[in-house]
Amino acid sequence: MVFVVSQGMARGKTLSVVFKANHQHQIMAFPPNLEELVAAGHPVRVVHEVLEKVDITALLQQYKPGGTSSYHPRMLLKALVYAYINNIYSSRKIEDALQESIYFMWLTGMSKPDHNTINRFRGQRLQKTLQPIFTQVVLLLCEEGLLSLKDLYTDGTKIEANANRYTFVWGKSIKTNKEKIKQQLNDLWKYAQSVAASELDDTDPSGFDKIDREKVSATIEKINNALKDKQVIGKVRQKLGYARRKWPEMLDKFAQQEEILGERKSYSKTDPAATFMRMKEDYMKNGQLKAGYNVQISTNNQYIASYSIHPHLADTSTLIDHLQRHIRQFGKKPNNITADAGYGSEQNYQWLEDKRITAYVKHNYFDREQKESLHNKNPYATENLRYDSDKDIYYCPSGKRMNKIGTKTVQTKGGYEQTITLYKARKCAGCPLRKACHEQQGNRIISVNHNLNRLKQKANKRLKTKKGIQKRKQRCFDTEPVFGNIKHNHHFKRFMLRGLEKVSVETGLLALAHNLRKKIA
Repeated sequence: MVFVVSQGMARGKTLSVVFKANHQHQIMAFPPNLEELVAAGHPVRVVHEVLEKVDITALLQQYKPGGTSSYHPRMLLKALVYAYINNIYSSRKIEDALQESIYFMWLTGMSKPDHNTINRFRGQRLQKTLQPIFTQVVLLLCEEGLLSLKDLYTDGTKIEANANRYTFVWGKSIKTNKEKIKQQLNDLWKYAQSVAASELDDTDPSGFDKIDREKVSATIEKINNALKDKQVIGKVRQKLGYARRKWPEMLDKFAQQEEILGERKSYSKTDPAATFMRMKEDYMKNGQLKAGYNVQISTNNQYIASYSIHPHLADTSTLIDHLQRHIRQFGKKPNNITADAGYGSEQNYQWLEDKRITAYVKHNYFDREQKESLHNKNPYATENLRYDSDKDIYYCPSGKRMNKIGTKTVQTKGGYEQTITLYKARKCAGCPLRKACHEQQGNRIISVNHNLNRLKQKANKRLKTKKGIQKRKQRCFDTEPVFGNIKHNHHFKRFMLRGLEKVSVETGLLALAHNLRKKIA
């Protein structure tokens, strides 16, 4: 049916406005096929073709025989990956898309799993099975020549956890509260000794290296028994009653919190695996810490080759674990690794050297050393002193010998042992450069880590070569655009799930979606 509206015109002529017919309620004799509605080169077809090739045996083993029928895991995987490609991360929104989008209907064969099914599949079934699937997809992309596993560019970013921003536990606070309990217990003990010294033995709570429930309970019991028949200040009685009721429970809680903390300084009560970190995306604009995860990726040609999740703030402590996972995934190590100054530690340099992986990794003073004005700002700094490797001696700014006086071993926060060599100057008193040279009492002593200096020199030499300069430039536009694309173009700035394993699944889906999105482009 065609609708015509006539309009009068000059000299008796008319012009008709014609509208297309609207058959909203007309029944079709032959309904359209979904296959006809999805274009040949549509992204949904690429997702289907790639994920049809992967082996999902490990995923199928997550299902037990018996009971009612289940949605096929390959179909659910395709739906999840395609949803992440289209910036749909909520399970409820994915459920809506399965019922409203022609492309989701085609991909799932008109299956309509609800949000609970989607969430259980994502949060439980994929926990130990998504990484192998991701690895297979990367290998398929390698076969097509889209990326190489020989040269990796590694970087990290922090993504906010799905956790309450204001319910947290701080390791420093636990330590402070335990010290307060120890001090108050010591004060109670001293008071009890002043009132009933004969009833108490020589045990002194201030001598405890650490306090726990048993020690505190036993000490409070001794104090109570000693003061049972004595005239005691009311505040002390009140304090002892509070200590007997509350302190053992508080110490149990502190012990549980310290176990969750491990080597971290903080965690969120709503997601204990998340650590409070300073994010670049600061919506409060006040530098507020937020619960989050440190996401590490290695890329090549802007494709994600591997990913890992860490609760640690510093990138330095993540590199070895991240690369070990990569090697386990693919069964071979990369030839080269390029990373910024956040990864340049002695432990990382030494590990890469032992593994014979060529490292184009800056140390924290590399950029500073390239600027002569900054490098020479302190001419008396240890790194600017002349060293004679044959005699193993340093020369102070006035040209006098600084002899080796011994070595010591120190441990980093990550548990790595460093060997430090000490050198001492002679006759600093009366030296005209004394005031500018150092502020130590007596003769100047310097601490030198020779192995770290050796590794830094190797890194400097490698980074300044033509290939090193090219690698440094490549890193900037290989890894950083990947994070920018995920966080800003595709609006993923906060995880949907909680816990390290589930967050790892989400990261894997993000990585899969990114790689397929780039392949499609």
